[in-house]
Amino acid sequence: MTRSKEDIGRGLAPARAGLPIPGGQRIHVIGAAGAGASAAALLAARAGAEVNGCDPGAPSPYTAALEAAGVAVVDRHATEHLSTPAAAGRPIERLAVTKALTAVDPDHPELRAARDLGIPIEAWQQLVADACATSGQRLVAVAGTHGKSTTAGWLVHLLVTAGRDPSAFVGALLEPELSGGPPSTARWGAGPEFVVEADEYAGNFDPYRPAVTLLLNAEWDHPDVFADREAVIDAFAAWLRRAAETVAEPTLVANVADEGARAVVDRLAGWPGRVVTVGLNVQADVSGQIDEIEGQPALVVNGRFGPGVFTVGLPGAHNMANAMMVIAAHAVLGLPRGALDSIADYRGVSRRMELAGEVGGVTVLDDYAHHPTAIARTLEAVRQRYPGRRVWAVYEPLTYHRTAAMLEEFAAALAAADAVAVADIWAGRDPDTTITSSPALAAAVTARGGSSASAPGSVEATADHLAAAVQPGDIVLVMGGGRSYVIAHRLVDLLRGKAG
Repeated sequence: MTRSKEDIGRGLAPARAGLPIPGGQRIHVIGAAGAGASAAALLAARAGAEVNGCDPGAPSPYTAALEAAGVAVVDRHATEHLSTPAAAGRPIERLAVTKALTAVDPDHPELRAARDLGIPIEAWQQLVADACATSGQRLVAVAGTHGKSTTAGWLVHLLVTAGRDPSAFVGALLEPELSGGPPSTARWGAGPEFVVEADEYAGNFDPYRPAVTLLLNAEWDHPDVFADREAVIDAFAAWLRRAAETVAEPTLVANVADEGARAVVDRLAGWPGRVVTVGLNVQADVSGQIDEIEGQPALVVNGRFGPGVFTVGLPGAHNMANAMMVIAAHAVLGLPRGALDSIADYRGVSRRMELAGEVGGVTVLDDYAHHPTAIARTLEAVRQRYPGRRVWAVYEPLTYHRTAAMLEEFAAALAAADAVAVADIWAGRDPDTTITSSPALAAAVTARGGSSASAPGSVEATADHLAAAVQPGDIVLVMGGGRSYVIAHRLVDLLRGKAG
């Protein structure tokens, strides 16, 4: 069953174009230890607001940057967070929250208290849009079903290399050389650009009105809000049309080698902006092919922005496509040609084929892939980087509705590995946890006649199972968007214990 974005965001103020944040405005952020909400809190604080937050998951990898910026995050929910005045005697004036909470608990005590006190409740993305309006920077959005964090981080890397000092929200940790401080999902700069990762789920990208948009791809995902691919295409097109209502001459950079992104471009007939087409092995304004130079994959780019041959530091054809989008953005944003030398230096963001450890000949990788296409592409990239080695696909499914709707697609993607383990499903915002199970997905993988898949249980139990099963020379690719990172790091610790 699909739900409307209004139902999922019940009780939230409607999304609007960004407005400057008044200096000293008091803002409370629920879920501030998460990747996105932590960035919103940090950016609002940098824009001059007085921000605090709460999250039972604190501390997290995302809270160190908040602590360094003086943003306090309490590790519990409590209604008094909203009613306790600051030292100056001013109460909370705004509350920001993730739709993951409003989807499963719209009557959460803090939300109910905010309504009783007349405090506006908004999605945290609104804070990001308002921080951009405060800075006066040009909004550059990276959108699509896959690859947003990698490509947004890549664009930040390019802008920093070019001396443009961007602000940014990226959905994965940026290292200090890009964040400008502790590892963070946010960056505050004084340059002309503000880069955001724009997520289509339930209208999360609605507050953003980008001057430049990079559309990487468009596939059916989030079956709880999109009935089919057509609904996804409609959402992207409607968002871009809204941006054109408030932004003069916006630019869309679209990967037309992707069928969905091409459909979005087709849906924009009469759109008042400029469209720059990009694609591997297709006719486009910026076209490219993958070649081999001195035994290494290389990206050969041609088009109206000038030819070039690039070494790409990230493996896989999908990252060649991401690199092309960054190269096209370089031209659209008017960056110096020399900045493109940095394309080869970029090593990605956290949890994207990130090395968790190598112990006793076993290599453990941690990745965020949680859609069949992303899993398939990541496995291909692992095969490219580690040829000839046995590959484990270890997956913690993200949400029951996605797993049930795409069970056979997940099974097909996972079955390309040599061995498979499926951890318990991370429910996230799901209200119904009965529609499928991890053993059902494991059985679907095994039924394909290739890999035999197991379903060991929790992320901890899955790590324990792997520690007894892996062999020297194995590559263990751990994937998922919930607590799958626990599998990777627990497995490394267990292997070190055995080796020691």
